Amino acid sequence: MAPMGIRLSPLGVAVFCLLGLGVLYHLYSGFLAGRFSLFGLGGEPGGGAAGPAASADGGTVDLREMLAVSVLAAVRGGEEVRRVRESNVLHEKSKGKTREGADDKMTSGDVLSNRKMFYLLKTAFPSVQINTEEHVDAADQEVILWDRKIPEDILKEIATPQEVPAESVTVWIDPLDATQEYTEDLRKYVTTMVCVAVNGKPVLGVIHKPFSEYTAWAMVDGGANVKARTSYNEKTPRIVVSRSHSGMVKQVALQTFGNQTTIIPAGGAGYKVLALLDVPDKNQEKADLYIHVTYIKKWDICAGNAILKALGGHMTTLSGEEISYTGSDGIEGGLLASIRMNHQALVRKLPDLEKTGHKTLYQDTPMRKPSCVRQMISPINTGDTASQVIFRSASLQRLHLSSQIISSKPSSSSVFSYGGIVYWR
Repeated sequence: MAPMGIRLSPLGVAVFCLLGLGVLYHLYSGFLAGRFSLFGLGGEPGGGAAGPAASADGGTVDLREMLAVSVLAAVRGGEEVRRVRESNVLHEKSKGKTREGADDKMTSGDVLSNRKMFYLLKTAFPSVQINTEEHVDAADQEVILWDRKIPEDILKEIATPQEVPAESVTVWIDPLDATQEYTEDLRKYVTTMVCVAVNGKPVLGVIHKPFSEYTAWAMVDGGANVKARTSYNEKTPRIVVSRSHSGMVKQVALQTFGNQTTIIPAGGAGYKVLALLDVPDKNQEKADLYIHVTYIKKWDICAGNAILKALGGHMTTLSGEEISYTGSDGIEGGLLASIRMNHQALVRKLPDLEKTGHKTLYQDTPMRKPSCVRQMISPINTGDTASQVIFRSASLQRLHLSSQIISSKPSSSSVFSYGGIVYWR
């Protein structure tokens, strides 16, 4: 009840209430708008609105946050990969042929993992460029939220923010590495991977093994949860190579390092990089070098490159060039990966490996043994492919071929050289 002699005007009370509501509206409208925007993706979700990662003009991103989301994305993708494989309903199909002529396979595991990984990263960091192996269908888009908490193990290694311009960042996603092996139920080779490159240089990498639930991550000049082994054999190394062309690498590797060299055929680039590290997984093989001699996509190798670089290792083309993670989605120069070794000395030992891969003419053409060859590195059989017949340039002087036969393109005599390597048809 109002004091004696004072009467409250209904109109005045109404005006006072309206003014109060107006103040509350202005205080909370920004907050509510940010929350409601979480429900729309469209390339600019409000989930990234809090903090520098999602500023409308690009702004900056904290690499610690990007690492946290990358780890979460790799794990979430791995859950889909494992679920599909265990259901045994893969919906396997071919996207086409690789350059080596093999089927480029895709499964439901690839598609569902890709969806989870892409949209988690895109919702958290709408301003950064994301490249992924699989097609992203707008009809399947979803909002996958991140609670913006950085795990303690990352904060322990990287205590302070590491901010970079959002426009300088490129993210590379491999939602299922080793799809061929996945379809064959060779589970140990399968990984999911995320890499963040800044101005084309690999800065942070995540490799997750869905079936053992092991995750390796590292940031260049930051920290890592994985380390190099204590020793490596540089004289007679164990070399991990692709299952699809182990024989092609073996010929040159044996000549370069000797007959004691061990070749380890394996699936998946992520698995091969982990083979160089101290990984607490009983199913993980150990190697001293990783060599690849054909064309390879950047989402296959970026995460491994970042992890090796963070640990003081190297991943380059076979000619020793650094790999840029901008522009095209693949590299032509093969790759050599090492850690705690003289990498450039290794490059010099393998001067011609690059030429045995994508630059080889008639690589898969059946060959016949020419009578004019007096000395060969390895036995040649009728029906061998060119990729199985490799001559280092240093051996050319020991091949007694007439100058008319050696040429830069196939000749009528069916013997030719290309880039210092001799082949015959």
